Amino acid sequence: MTVTAGSTAITGWTVKWTLPSGQAVTNLWNGTESSSGQNVTVTNVAYNGALAAGAGTSFGFTGSAAGSTAAPASVGCTASG
Repeated sequence: MTVTAGSTAITGWTVKWTLPSGQAVTNLWNGTESSSGQNVTVTNVAYNGALAAGAGTSFGFTGSAAGSTAAPASVGCTASG
């Protein structure tokens, strides 16, 4: 996934989404992941949180699925700073 700052610089970011039942994140890089049920939250790590206006960074993940392979729902991103 790619996170891009808007018209002003940011000091951190958070991305949240909801996985369909039976899906899980099994490995994630360039971010810190936490999950509660099917709700996943990824926050920046020390080296990719501060972004200049218009700049971007990315993180990636692999997952597992038992049953549905539908796309995640309710993807959202918030910035800090």
